[in-house]
Amino acid sequence: MSEPIRVCAVVFRDDRGRVLAVRKRGTSRFMLPGGKPDPGETARETAVREVREEIGALIDVSSLTPLATFLAPAANEEGREVEGTIFTCSAPVDAQPAAEIEDVLWVDPHVPAAAGVELAPLLSRKVFPALG
Repeated sequence: MSEPIRVCAVVFRDDRGRVLAVRKRGTSRFMLPGGKPDPGETARETAVREVREEIGALIDVSSLTPLATFLAPAANEEGREVEGTIFTCSAPVDAQPAAEIEDVLWVDPHVPAAAGVELAPLLSRKVFPALG
């Protein structure tokens, strides 16, 4: 089996407890804002950069709290796994699609099916249960 795809992503919650999810152009599944680290970047630095690039939000590394690192099937690469280092962010966010992001959506983690959208396995199977 090949190495997992390593990503760093951020959980943003609104005042109703919903979680921000994004969908990349040309894909159908929603996932957390985040992405792959550049050489030499820490997980926190990757998360901050990816959030800025994908949703235009400027956050500080000090606003990030580690949640966990999870392994799950990759959302958009059949037969691959993703290893996601996940942070929660205490800062409020006004998310606007940027870069490769086509859509943003706030999803209730307790009733994700209510949104009627496809979610990445990392989000639905690992992150949402960990949020409690």
